[in-house]
Amino acid sequence: MLITPVLLCGGSGTRLWPLSRKSYPKQFVPLMGEETLFQASARRLAGSSGGMRFLAPMVLTNSDFRFIVTEQLQAIGIDPGAILIEPEGRNTAPAVLAAALRAFGEDKSAVLLVAPSDHVVPDTDAFHAAVARGLEAVAQGQLVTFGITPAHAETAYGYLELAAAAEPQGAAVPLKQFVEKPDADRAAKMLAAGNFKWNAGIFLFRAADIIAAFQAHAPALIEPVQAALDEAEPDLGFLRLAPEPWGQAEDISIDYAVMEKAANLSVVPFDAAWSDLGGWDAVWRESGPDAQGVVASGAATAIDCRDTLLRSDSERLEIVGIGLDNIMAVAMNDAVLVADKSRAQDVKKAVEALKAKGAAQATQFPKDHRPWGWFESLAVGDRFQVKRIQVHPGAALSLQSHVHRSEHWIVVEGTAKVTVDDAVKLVTENESVYIPLGARHRLENPGKVPMVLIEVQTGAYVGEDDIVRYEDAYARG
Repeated sequence: MLITPVLLCGGSGTRLWPLSRKSYPKQFVPLMGEETLFQASARRLAGSSGGMRFLAPMVLTNSDFRFIVTEQLQAIGIDPGAILIEPEGRNTAPAVLAAALRAFGEDKSAVLLVAPSDHVVPDTDAFHAAVARGLEAVAQGQLVTFGITPAHAETAYGYLELAAAAEPQGAAVPLKQFVEKPDADRAAKMLAAGNFKWNAGIFLFRAADIIAAFQAHAPALIEPVQAALDEAEPDLGFLRLAPEPWGQAEDISIDYAVMEKAANLSVVPFDAAWSDLGGWDAVWRESGPDAQGVVASGAATAIDCRDTLLRSDSERLEIVGIGLDNIMAVAMNDAVLVADKSRAQDVKKAVEALKAKGAAQATQFPKDHRPWGWFESLAVGDRFQVKRIQVHPGAALSLQSHVHRSEHWIVVEGTAKVTVDDAVKLVTENESVYIPLGARHRLENPGKVPMVLIEVQTGAYVGEDDIVRYEDAYARG
């Protein structure tokens, strides 16, 4: 059985702030080890298992994340089948419909496994076994979702009420109804009842069956999404959905648009570990607290603490907790979060408050990831800025000039190939080059290892929009 994985890769990055932000949400961050959640999701939905073979994944993301997606897939040796660029976020229903219509257009018998790209599922074999059980229902025209056996009375998840009792790791069971996120009392009662599962938002179905469900329950979505596909434009290996028809599609989730109305929905119970890492309390729980309930990661030290998460994601910032109880403290170069662990779901309020005061930390990640590498700002003054820049092997920045600033580049790792007007030269470690104001220049890494340099900008204006591009391998404006 051939299965096309569909990875949903958007996100607002609010619940795991400050490590996750709108410009770099949690699926791209190595939260639970060296691999990111996106990479772990792509690896989980690859290869062959139990008579199933996963085809190259289809990824739905936005323009800001397109190069991050390709870079992270390349790092783990997975080639995507297609990367669809959404012009704007319209929730999961239009995204799933776009994937289904594209797959159906290529293969009328296509089977899709749709999954968020930011979940933790440690037992891949158990997950594959659940998918195999779901295929039996899919063959009968069912739309299959996966219900996670609750580990505790959680109020942050929606639930699935099963129409019948489910056997452990058993076959698909008909769904009775969806249940919205409950209060603590309702969650405790559902846990005790035994026939409620967490809604993981993972779906398995034939493309033809989900398209038929949209036609029956959300027909208004068909025309704009099909038009967005028909008018889509290829762009450097991506497929950009047409913005005008896409913007006419209703902003609605797949649950509300179709799943809550469909009569042919079944649930495969999944008893193994799972988490959507929907808050720092979940990260603490999934990270394996020690005997005192402490999780300390990065440059973090805990002294006489209990049930506490201490995390530093800055190599220059040590975080120390003394006598803390039920606290989560997360530090980065530009922001620190300290809160009671019971208030994990209120972290998004911090993001809202920062947005209201115009703080860049609300949405912007300290490292600005680009298709050629990344940069971070080290110091900013009235007429200067200092950056650290890393360029991937073989990558190049655009041929560009600046109207308001000049630049000094000092190479600290690797070798740079530098173009300044008509001159081209190699600049090695501990060497520097000056870029006069207005000069056409380009930075390249001709080597096989990352190249790192320190850039000192001086001038009347040092904003990122002071760039005039003449040539760009990534087709940016």
